Amino acid sequence: MDIFEIESGGPLSGTVAISGSKNSALPILAAGILADGPSRIRNVPDLADIGHLAALMGDLGVPAVRQENGEMLVEVKDESNSHAAYDRVRKMRASICVLGPLLAKRRVAKVSMPGGCAIGSRPVDLHLRGLEALGATIELDGGDIIARADKLRGAEIFLGGPFGSTVLGTANVMCAATLAAGRTVIESAACEPEITDLAEYLNAMGAKVSHAGTPRIEIEGVKSLHGADHTVIPDRIEAGTFMIAGAITCGRVVLKNVRLDHLMGVVAMLRRIGVHVDRKGDAVVVWAEGAATPIDITTQPYPGFPTDLQAQMMSLLALAEGNSAIVEKIFPDRFMHVAELSRMGANIRKEGSVAIVTGVKELVGAPVMASDLRASAALVTAGLVARGQTTIRRVYHIDRGYEQIEVKLRALGAKIERRQE
Repeated sequence: MDIFEIESGGPLSGTVAISGSKNSALPILAAGILADGPSRIRNVPDLADIGHLAALMGDLGVPAVRQENGEMLVEVKDESNSHAAYDRVRKMRASICVLGPLLAKRRVAKVSMPGGCAIGSRPVDLHLRGLEALGATIELDGGDIIARADKLRGAEIFLGGPFGSTVLGTANVMCAATLAAGRTVIESAACEPEITDLAEYLNAMGAKVSHAGTPRIEIEGVKSLHGADHTVIPDRIEAGTFMIAGAITCGRVVLKNVRLDHLMGVVAMLRRIGVHVDRKGDAVVVWAEGAATPIDITTQPYPGFPTDLQAQMMSLLALAEGNSAIVEKIFPDRFMHVAELSRMGANIRKEGSVAIVTGVKELVGAPVMASDLRASAALVTAGLVARGQTTIRRVYHIDRGYEQIEVKLRALGAKIERRQE
């Protein structure tokens, strides 16, 4: 099993290219199930999660084959199997994104209840409610979701939940609605850029999706979809992570292949705590001088501050001059990194869905363990400035969502090495 060993170093400096969005690529690849003919998906990051989905797609008769330069070719070869089995799905919650495409194209989908990161309950009831509204019958059998529909019909669907809209639920319903008869309206749809990216791919395939990126998405069903070429948007969470890494080290980092308009909720918070974020041609420059100013942050659905950067921001605020509060509104239990950061000398008190962070003068290197994808990124950013050596175990979590993060950080001057334990 691999580990990261990180030595405290100086400010990060240099240029980093941001990879394609994992959270966009996954549902886009799954949507290839809908197409008659091959699709070429560009700017797909080489990640463990992408590999998991590619293996699952292969099981379903839809090979997703990686080419050079971050491209993947997706084409339906065999429609006889519609079962996304437990041994595949348990490795990644996002495997649920095959549910809508399978149902729409093959009229039956059998998908194991998903597994993945241990960051609290993420039920799929909104996905199922949306598909039922389109005419599907849903049953649970032996841990599998079984959805059937002889014919899907457009409907008006409300997808709001107790913690806001659902991104993958919106993706599943949107994909299913492309081949449903008539018009579908999704109210309280997720507004994330990843949904807009998926809609652009579906439209390139011949779908009729409008107003993606707003809380009300409209879809006119069509009889069939064809393959298409599409380029995945840059990963806004990876970009935000490198912004925070540059800030925590008081460095100067230039980000290439980044969409600043996808990060305004993050940029606003960084600027408020004293971090400089500026456009420079087609790049973004981030730099900081001195300790951060404390701040109160609440995670929210897009365009608010994303839950996927909450842990990394906590690392930065652990060194702020004063008290900060982080309120987790999306996944209230997503605080497993608190104990590990505390091992490094952070002063953090958790009270329900709120973490109170009292800034300290320094963090101290320690052996720590990654509990999920974004928590592992928080431990890496903390390790960059912690006195002494930080050893991070279970880094397979970070490999799920960051493409060669240690290589990119070393290019910026970080002292980080991947080793076998």
